[in-house]
Amino acid sequence: MSSVTSTEPKGVAAPGAFVSFVRFVVCGGGVGVLSSGAVALLAGAMPWAVANAVITVASTVLCTELHALFTFGTGRRAGWRRHWQSAGSATAAYAVTSLAVLVLHLVQSSPGVLTEQTVYLGASGLAGVGRFLVLRLFVFAAGEGGRARELTVLSEVSRPYPARAMASVAVARVSLTQVSRSRLVLAAGA
Repeated sequence: MSSVTSTEPKGVAAPGAFVSFVRFVVCGGGVGVLSSGAVALLAGAMPWAVANAVITVASTVLCTELHALFTFGTGRRAGWRRHWQSAGSATAAYAVTSLAVLVLHLVQSSPGVLTEQTVYLGASGLAGVGRFLVLRLFVFAAGEGGRARELTVLSEVSRPYPARAMASVAVARVSLTQVSRSRLVLAAGA
């Protein structure tokens, strides 16, 4: 497999996929839970979709900074380009959460706050997995000019952890590479 030249600062090692995902869940999930409460509070003063949009913008800015500094370990703040790219995935997450709550209100005309929050957080969780992949593959990926990006993903190849662990995790390297006229080609290797 060819090596990838990183544009990240020297001495900053990007964490692996599993560590990044755990950090993503802690940062994004923590901000998401706080955002959920904020949406519920704001929805009393304005339409729910507007409250969700306001909180989504604020939480996306905060999460993008946390993801740049902590989750994906870039060693520096996000910058405008990464904020805009992250905003694209947040827009998709906003659409998913809004659609989920809209469907809930179509099915049940007056759902309770607990039901609404359950649907909202469930949709947020699903959208969050998609966001993680987009952020890891495209927004915070290593690589010069975006020409080669790597992601470590689960596969059928086993790699055992220390003896105290009760399970083994499988890992394979996957890279997205621009090839002649095709935009992206997904290549997997062991």
